[in-house]
Amino acid sequence: MDERISPLRKKYEYDFRVKLWDRKDINGFFGLFTNNLSNILVMASLLTVSIGMPDWIVYERILPAAGLSIFLSSLYYTWMAYKLSVKEGRNDITALPSGNSVPHMFLIVFMIMGPVYWDTGNPELAWHAGLAWCFVEGAIEISGSIIGPRVRDTIPRAAMLGALAGVSLTFIAMNPAMQAFRTPYIGLVSLAIILLGWLGNNRMPFNIPVGLFAIIVGTVIGWLTGHMDYQALVTSVSSVQPTYAKFSLINIIDGFGLAAPYLAAAIPLGVYNFFETMDNVESASIAGDDYSVRETLIADGTTSILGSFFGSPFPTAVFIGHPGWKKTGAKLAYTLMTGTAILLITWLNLTSLMLSLIPLVAIVPILLYIGLVIGAQAFTAVDGKYAPAVLLGIIPWISSWSQGNIDTVLGLAGKTADQIGFNALAVAGVEYNGMATLGAGAILVSMIWATLCVYIIDGQLVKAAVTSMIAAALAFVGMIHADGVGIGKANEMVAGYLMIGVLFIIINQLRIRESRNNKSGI
Repeated sequence: MDERISPLRKKYEYDFRVKLWDRKDINGFFGLFTNNLSNILVMASLLTVSIGMPDWIVYERILPAAGLSIFLSSLYYTWMAYKLSVKEGRNDITALPSGNSVPHMFLIVFMIMGPVYWDTGNPELAWHAGLAWCFVEGAIEISGSIIGPRVRDTIPRAAMLGALAGVSLTFIAMNPAMQAFRTPYIGLVSLAIILLGWLGNNRMPFNIPVGLFAIIVGTVIGWLTGHMDYQALVTSVSSVQPTYAKFSLINIIDGFGLAAPYLAAAIPLGVYNFFETMDNVESASIAGDDYSVRETLIADGTTSILGSFFGSPFPTAVFIGHPGWKKTGAKLAYTLMTGTAILLITWLNLTSLMLSLIPLVAIVPILLYIGLVIGAQAFTAVDGKYAPAVLLGIIPWISSWSQGNIDTVLGLAGKTADQIGFNALAVAGVEYNGMATLGAGAILVSMIWATLCVYIIDGQLVKAAVTSMIAAALAFVGMIHADGVGIGKANEMVAGYLMIGVLFIIINQLRIRESRNNKSGI
């Protein structure tokens, strides 16, 4: 049946015809809920284990505020989807997925909260510094809404999708893939169910939604094989104690003084969020749902700021993966269902209980599926001649992801790359310096190089030269190819970009001269 509403009837009947709920929203819910729940679990682990924050700050203040910000974000994006359904007379609109930005979790914990806590010994001050950082990031994203639509129209589609493909294949898909193969008797079964249902369009037994069926089967296998721990479940049940988010503007004001030395680094991360949101809106547009970039950026920034008012140091963001949820049949309700569930879990303090009940390895294959769909879209939604540009956009993300893994392994051994020596690493075949340079500011580097490749393919060398000069400026102030914002931190990259910019101009002039000579018969 055609899901479009007659324009003549829409004016009078849209309130009754727009479907706020679809059975397939359950598929999207279990996928997006899993994503957000995993993030909440990682968030709690980073704060309590990695930097040693007290449980009361994490479970009674930060997580409830994070849950509130996710709920507010999901509520607004459901409203945006409803408005788009009314505007276009369609009942097949998929709401934008959202939650807390994963890369920012690690950066805020280890770049802000950890250093402040270790320097002062005061966990509350460290938390307040994180709130100030989150506030600044939200403000940057709101300011980005002014230029967002223009930037979206300027950057080639292959560049934006290449950046998304890079982050989806590395930070979204790789770890879930390895987790699935670490415990294959659970992970591979869940993955096979997801591929059968969402890629193969096969119905599950008793018509159970695919995502739910994968989690049920994985959970049953986990308990039957002894993978899960009954005593851990009992302990987590006894520790349940409801709480709620508490408003406090003073906490942010206190945090600004401590966070001031680190706030310069919030600028590139705010820009990162800005471009990530813009890329994800473009991805949704290609999938058929054309949302406003400006409204989305304002929503992201506003919910991040509101979250900081209530105690969350982690900004919200539109998640990668809209086309994947759309392919599962999710519509309007799945994102609001997710936000509501996360709010209840964080306010009822059920985080540890969920992890004790459901094996994480039964859930993560859903993220692998999203990575596959986004990666595929990057190649299918652009002209085939731009495939090299998409691939070039993926490479900086591989560098960033690889460097992160290397640093983690070295950290476990009590070492750093600097202590081992960059030359020693290079002799062993690990080009750490180049990896760090290429991966620093990966989302911007990805789009810059994919854009350059598109312009070269199209013969638009003047635009390529301008892009090179912009890249040189970004490198000069440390926004890309550097470990932090600062003047002159990537001078070799600045020189490289200036040189290729001049090269593009020279080649363009030679082409113009050759064309003139051909026309004059010389």
